[in-house]
Amino acid sequence: MGFYDLPKEERVQKVANIQYEMEQALKGGTLSPMHTYFDDEDTYIRKAAYQGIGRIYNSEVSLREKVLQVLSLLKKHDSEFIRQTTINAAGEIGMFHFEKVSHFFDEALFDPHHRVRNAVIGSVKKMGQKNPQPVLEWAKGYLNHPDKEVRREICHGIELRGRTHPEDILPLLETLQNDETRRVRDTLVHVIGQISYKNGCLPKVIKALNTWHNKTLVKDALDEIVDVHSEKRYAKFSALSQEEVVNYLSENLKNL
Repeated sequence: MGFYDLPKEERVQKVANIQYEMEQALKGGTLSPMHTYFDDEDTYIRKAAYQGIGRIYNSEVSLREKVLQVLSLLKKHDSEFIRQTTINAAGEIGMFHFEKVSHFFDEALFDPHHRVRNAVIGSVKKMGQKNPQPVLEWAKGYLNHPDKEVRREICHGIELRGRTHPEDILPLLETLQNDETRRVRDTLVHVIGQISYKNGCLPKVIKALNTWHNKTLVKDALDEIVDVHSEKRYAKFSALSQEEVVNYLSENLKNL
């Protein structure tokens, strides 16, 4: 029976039980519950496990070193589920204590399995939103990496911070404007669209794009911005209508 096949009360109790078992295991020096829950086929059980580890780390100061030691062991496991959940757990910690877990992401960016690399993207998203300064500084160091997938993953990962604070990530995105790899370029255009539609964001995005020198890339980004505001995309979530966006662009674009 899957996690969401359980009644709500049982789900709440299941989450509490998972956290309790892991906390007792950490105190007792065993990895058994972490092996079990980190490797569960049900993504919601794994989520309960990595969020539980985050809560333990943040509430039980005496267990912090033990948590980090356990995660350091689990990140080397043969199971991609365990490695994935380990990185997600590190992301929970990194929302408040990034300096303690940054090395997990340095390694996981190059993991052979896409699940683990995707966990880096998800973790950078949530960490960058809650703890932007150290996370974005770390991300900046990978935007010129020779591996195109690393550049793409970092570009995607910083998106969530940009949805509310585009000014924080636009300087980082600018460094990718001449990237010739299609997947990186497509991700860049996508992210620019994603950081344009919430209240107060479009003027910041356009102000930055007016200074970028790659006009072909900018034109593609503008097309994405207009499309994001369409009925088939995010019109009902957008601060402006598509018509208002088109009018704003016509009045505020420079040098195109």
